[in-house]
Amino acid sequence: MTFGKSRILALCVLSAAVPASLSAALTRTETAMAKTVDTERDRTVGLLERLVNVNSGSRNLPGVTKVGAIMRDELEPLGFEVRWVPMEKAGRAGHIVAVHKGNGRGKRLLLIGHLDTVFEPDSPFQRWTLKGKDWAEGPGAGDDKGGMVVIVAALRAMKAAGTLKDADIEVVLTGDEEDVGDPVEIARADLIAAGKRADVALDFEGLVRDGGRDMGSVARRSAGSWVVKATGNSGHSSGIFSDKVGYGAIYELARIVDRFRRELPEPNLTYNVGLIAGGATEATDADGIRATATGKSNIIAPIAEARGDLRTLSDEQTERVKAKMTAIVAEHLPGTGATIEFDKGAYPAMAPTPGNRAILDRLNRVNRDMGLPEMPPLDPLKRGAGDVSFVAKDVDSFAGMGPYSTGDHAPGEAVDLASIPTQAKRAAILMSRLSAEARGKR
Repeated sequence: MTFGKSRILALCVLSAAVPASLSAALTRTETAMAKTVDTERDRTVGLLERLVNVNSGSRNLPGVTKVGAIMRDELEPLGFEVRWVPMEKAGRAGHIVAVHKGNGRGKRLLLIGHLDTVFEPDSPFQRWTLKGKDWAEGPGAGDDKGGMVVIVAALRAMKAAGTLKDADIEVVLTGDEEDVGDPVEIARADLIAAGKRADVALDFEGLVRDGGRDMGSVARRSAGSWVVKATGNSGHSSGIFSDKVGYGAIYELARIVDRFRRELPEPNLTYNVGLIAGGATEATDADGIRATATGKSNIIAPIAEARGDLRTLSDEQTERVKAKMTAIVAEHLPGTGATIEFDKGAYPAMAPTPGNRAILDRLNRVNRDMGLPEMPPLDPLKRGAGDVSFVAKDVDSFAGMGPYSTGDHAPGEAVDLASIPTQAKRAAILMSRLSAEARGKR
């Protein structure tokens, strides 16, 4: 992405969230946005509490739908045309797609968040709890209900300051980010289409801090899974390794997994083995998370299975590693066989492109003008996959615009409430500046 020259900036003093010892270089309009965010802090936290107290586990379709209705009520008064996209064909509730039509001249922005959490109705972790002045616990408090309230706070600040009226913005809030529906081609069709319409995509999943510093995510690794199934001849253990019987399925599976460990390592690649079973009989449930096996020490195992994940920084790396894994699996021990399958619903990689880095450069201009430290690019090994990766091939993208949180995906997930206004100010100012820049030709 090529960004235009920065505007002339007037000096002013930012809100109390900015260190008093640092001067700010924001326009009067930008200062007004920052003040609106601070003024509406209680409203924003109240909205987050309401969202958190509605269970919206990915499989809880009524709960996800209810959270979508709350977000509709927030976006429509801001001038967005909001529609609910049902996802019954993918086994999920649906998505919110909201469009704000501006003057048609500025950069088209795509804001990405998600309605669902990992906490289903049977989870013991269900309610919002304040933990002092600046922290609160609750399911999805950070991931990603915290991100959604940052979106709302930023857009409300833009509207109050008059910068929203000319902005072309599309918001996509998926209902299944934590557990993508099947087939993924249907589940992500609307998000991908929105990415093709945009000039900049901003992902409002959580801010990452490293060594106490706020970091910028210009890359996210892919997330996929694989299954290796090994077979062998069964018989009495006294015949193991013989020409007649061979090595059995468990030795074949052990060979494969060990060669993965030794031969695949390279930068930005991880591949975990999360489940393994084998014996005289073996079965894995339909969700691929529970395995059972039977066997005896004197029976050569005829069947074994391993399941794991695969994370890469580019699609090229994904395909290259898959080819290596397939070749390793194919070199069978005597008397054995094995196959490998890769899931079709994997999250693609978001590579660290120059366009993505340019967004971070622009955000760091905002940080300087707010009197905040600059944000270095985050090592992609330090965060997981996300929805923004589905659009990263088509549009310059940036992740981590949501609040800072700890313990995501586990009971006790907690959000730093003080980070919400900071992130909302960054977002409102960045989006206002981008929306005022002429869009490029497509």
